[in-house]
Amino acid sequence: MHDQGRALLIVNRQARRGAEAVEAAHDALEMAGLSVARFETPPSMGCAEAVTSGLARFGTEAGGIDRIVIGGGDGTLNGAIPGLLKAGLPFGILPLGTANDLARSLGIPLELEAAAQVIATEQPRPVDLGEVNGHRYFNVASVGFSAELAGELKAEAKQRWGTFGYGIAAFRLLRRARPFTATLIHDGQVRRVKTIQVSVGNGRHYGGGMTIAEDARPDDGLFDVYSLEVAHWWRLVALIPWLRSGTQGRWHDVRAFRTTGLELRTRKPRPVNTDGELTTHTPAIFRLHRAALRVFAPPG
Repeated sequence: MHDQGRALLIVNRQARRGAEAVEAAHDALEMAGLSVARFETPPSMGCAEAVTSGLARFGTEAGGIDRIVIGGGDGTLNGAIPGLLKAGLPFGILPLGTANDLARSLGIPLELEAAAQVIATEQPRPVDLGEVNGHRYFNVASVGFSAELAGELKAEAKQRWGTFGYGIAAFRLLRRARPFTATLIHDGQVRRVKTIQVSVGNGRHYGGGMTIAEDARPDDGLFDVYSLEVAHWWRLVALIPWLRSGTQGRWHDVRAFRTTGLELRTRKPRPVNTDGELTTHTPAIFRLHRAALRVFAPPG
């Protein structure tokens, strides 16, 4: 029965569906044919540390551990990155968060049983990582409007409203969105722009179903960058359907390009949002790490 592999399972109990999903996650993996070592993460421990501690506890047992399974949302996965890099093992995703943008980018089903099947049966495939000022990320890093939104979007709103919470906070903030001057340095070019937001995407989805670019993939070795150079907040409202489908680059006041590295400077330091958390501030240096991790996901 358990010849397919032995998984270290780490579930973020603080994720939107975390607490009640621990047993369900364990059962789904076992039903898919995996043997499971579950590490109960103490409340004060971060996800990266949980990966390292779990491997130290279970990795030496007979059979060892051949894959790491993270149950949570994008914030949990982002927090796990240093531990996953250290472990050097392929990882699987059980999507239990609010938005689950990385799972969507990779074509991983959002239902627990189907996601567990992917972890048990698919071959691991490479996934790139973005990095800004030393902070690695899966999906997107943004400066401007969405970084301010992340600062404003309290955890309670996320818990209570889910994706709808983003909408309410976004609309309140939209009306205060003001353009700022940024310098974009990439591929031997220096450009000064007036923008409301600059986003540097590694994956395909972010922010609960927004799309970085319609053909963006988390394993294509490229950043997809866009800059919203709009004059008025109501112009952003008109852009929303295009932002959802990843076609905003067709608008004349949206700058869109692909690159493997970028430097972004602003007059005063501005926060940078990486996968929904504020982690650093400008000046921001972006680097891409090709095939940095391996993830169980359906073929590209």
